[in-house]
Amino acid sequence: MTTVILLRHGRSTANVSGVLAGRSTGVGLDDHGRAQATSLVDRLAALPLAAVVRSPLQRCEETVAPLLEARGMTAVVDDELSEVDYGDWTGKTLGELGKEDLWKVVQAHPSAAVFPGGEGLAHMQHRSVAAVRKHAAQIAEEHGPKALWVVCSHGDVIKSVIADALGLHLDSFQRISVDPCSLSVISYTPTRPFVVRVNDTGGDLSSLVPKPDEEKPDEGAEGAAEEGSEAVVGGSTGVN
Repeated sequence: MTTVILLRHGRSTANVSGVLAGRSTGVGLDDHGRAQATSLVDRLAALPLAAVVRSPLQRCEETVAPLLEARGMTAVVDDELSEVDYGDWTGKTLGELGKEDLWKVVQAHPSAAVFPGGEGLAHMQHRSVAAVRKHAAQIAEEHGPKALWVVCSHGDVIKSVIADALGLHLDSFQRISVDPCSLSVISYTPTRPFVVRVNDTGGDLSSLVPKPDEEKPDEGAEGAAEEGSEAVVGGSTGVN
């Protein structure tokens, strides 16, 4: 049911200053982040992208801008893929937030964390996963089940989507690293998602190019997989 490349925005001015930017306006990429965004054009050049979906925030817009220009594409903007609403924490430094009692909850028991004046991390995961799966279904319907597409979003959002795909409780999502401008890849199928890559910052992406349909096994063959199954007879039971 399509493969999504989860792209975290490039390094922002807030990343460098150690400020929790949240949904603050005017937070764009720094020079290094702009270079990261430009490099995506060549890095993704071999991949036939069906769509690009992004968070409405400036740093995501700037991250995908060179790619969209090179491809002659327009991104779909989805508010449900925006950064966490950190409420009263927005704009504060990580150093001062680390002294808050809630910080320990965010790190050890994030499913219970609700930011004062903002949203809870559990709500963020719910909206983010629902949005990705909604777009996956729509893109599969329009472009076929092998379609490859991009979501440009934020660290906590992407970590929560990966955790869901791995079948992990949200309380484990802090174990996942997602660096600026990194790529994480999930293939959604009718039965389950497969996590193909996590926090990839420079690997060869040629293996993501959709492969031609293979011949179906004889229906009567012992151990043959049902149509649509991910199992491989005589080999791995996952996606190669």
